[in-house]
Amino acid sequence: MDFLRKLLAEGEKPHPLSRPASQPDADPVRNSQLLPEPITRRVLSITHNPVLRSKGGRTLKDHFRWNNPDLLAQSYIDDVRAASYGYANYKIVERIEVDTYPLKRDGFRYDEDSYLRAWAERRFHDPDGVDYLELVREFQMIEKVNSGAIDEVWLFGHPYGGYWESVMAGPGAFWCNAPALKGTEHCARRFIIMGFNFERGVGEMLEDLGHRAESILTKVFEGTRGDANLFERFTRYDKKYPGRAEVGNVHFAPNSLRDYDWGNPRVVPSRHHAWYQFPNFSGDPALVDCSEWGNGDIRLHHLWWFRHFPHLKGGSGGISHNWWEYVIDPNRV
Repeated sequence: MDFLRKLLAEGEKPHPLSRPASQPDADPVRNSQLLPEPITRRVLSITHNPVLRSKGGRTLKDHFRWNNPDLLAQSYIDDVRAASYGYANYKIVERIEVDTYPLKRDGFRYDEDSYLRAWAERRFHDPDGVDYLELVREFQMIEKVNSGAIDEVWLFGHPYGGYWESVMAGPGAFWCNAPALKGTEHCARRFIIMGFNFERGVGEMLEDLGHRAESILTKVFEGTRGDANLFERFTRYDKKYPGRAEVGNVHFAPNSLRDYDWGNPRVVPSRHHAWYQFPNFSGDPALVDCSEWGNGDIRLHHLWWFRHFPHLKGGSGGISHNWWEYVIDPNRV
């Protein structure tokens, strides 16, 4: 953490692809015999990165010096594997880079002149959202899911590309930080399309995954009430539940007073550490502040949050003790 603080002092923020520091908390127990068998999920990666003819043939990403999607993807893969205690292993099995801007849902599509003008004026097309069914058709997503070639899709693109952070498709799809994608019900199984902005870093990618997890785990526990709703209990933070904070949610750490307030030095009691002992968690709260989860760093906070997820074999009440199996595979919900 001293190294990280020094790094932050040298600039506005750490490089988004830098290796995260060791987590301030570590799972104290886990015998490998208690962990479920790792799974591998196959990914179709699609990058919209148009070539700018007026800028010497550089791509949009290179012109603006935005991040390399391949490096972002690998860092994200590594972080998810570590956060899930080795359970979730993503593998990009097909990578496509296209020299075009995605089609918006009203039929509009940027070209080189209109995008550069919009960026210079900070006035972007409305509605911003892409035509997801056109993306599904263009890249044969359903055919690839049905054949078993892929399990999910990652979209990488420029700012105001119009992607949802995540959206679920397929039969019985439900809210996943976006409305279920209608028109894909004929797919053989559910799959998720993630949307990543290569102007941003790995921390923002983990935020997308965090909101996906929140949506899915809310669905998993929708039939339970009170303390039996373990995800509701997991997400308690002091502002909403004074003196009863646990781990918090993606936007609110245990001591946060507002969205994204991960660097608050306020000291509050929290039972976050008890979740490392799940399912036999008990004990008194401990006083915590932002030094527990990275002093405001988005990537470190989200890794800290994910590391508290139950991640063991077994289950109770019809719900797995490994929450990652739901987050990674919506067909298990």
